[in-house]
Amino acid sequence: MSREAKRIADAAVDIQFISPLEDQSVGYMARALVAATLPHSRPHTRQWVRRNGPFVLTITALHPSLGLPYGSVPRLVLCWICTEAVRTQSRELLLGRSLSEWMAQLGLVPTGGRWGTITRLHDQMLRLFSSAFSFSMHGDGEAAGRNITIASRYRLWWMNRAPGQRSLLPSEIVLSQEFFEEIVEHPVPLDMRALRALRRSPMALDIYAWLSWRMWRVRKPVLVPWQGLRLQFGADYADNAQGRKDFKKWFLHALRKVLLVMPGARVEVHQQGLLLSPSKLPVPPLPKPPKNA
Repeated sequence: MSREAKRIADAAVDIQFISPLEDQSVGYMARALVAATLPHSRPHTRQWVRRNGPFVLTITALHPSLGLPYGSVPRLVLCWICTEAVRTQSRELLLGRSLSEWMAQLGLVPTGGRWGTITRLHDQMLRLFSSAFSFSMHGDGEAAGRNITIASRYRLWWMNRAPGQRSLLPSEIVLSQEFFEEIVEHPVPLDMRALRALRRSPMALDIYAWLSWRMWRVRKPVLVPWQGLRLQFGADYADNAQGRKDFKKWFLHALRKVLLVMPGARVEVHQQGLLLSPSKLPVPPLPKPPKNA
């Protein structure tokens, strides 16, 4: 059994027998970033578009020498940000004085070198905080949208320090008012144990968050067609027969991992798409946190 398979299997057992409330593993993601998500792999462009029905997410790189965020790392960072914003009801988030301590909260082990987790985390955080996000909805003669950045200010004091070395001042992120409102007004509850188990696969992370959100709304069986799934999750794949075949293959590969850590999900694979039926929620209903005064 591979290390990833063991991690998923161990998480599946914990999730089966211990609720996220009891385990204190409830996390959150902003609904807009569940409906449409970041690139899975490095995009060769400075602008990225994803669609989910009438909803459109456009991400634009603002810094001339930094590209767009992609992969698992910015997804884990965003989940931590959203969780802390809901928990503290504050725009000002402290990352602490030690890189290793904060990486542990993300489920990452600090490793050095060009392709190590430390380098990737630094790179992806700078990409994330140097991008503009546009959320828009068009249909039936109406249009609405919101343009935001993730952070209005950030200070990462431990960038050039050893992972365990403590800085004199804590690193911090100050969320933009628009993104903070997006989080606290529309948080999607997630089980952080599942996210940590799936952290090697950005596709699996996206599917898990999406199913966690959709299961709240499924009151009767609903078929989600493959074409819609490809537009939402498969923008990295070519829009031709081979691209559609490749997308379906990798989507199903990721879905199998997701269903291991979502034991209550009733999902059937059909030739036309995915059939979602009313299911046990991965996180039970929670009281809505009070809004910040």
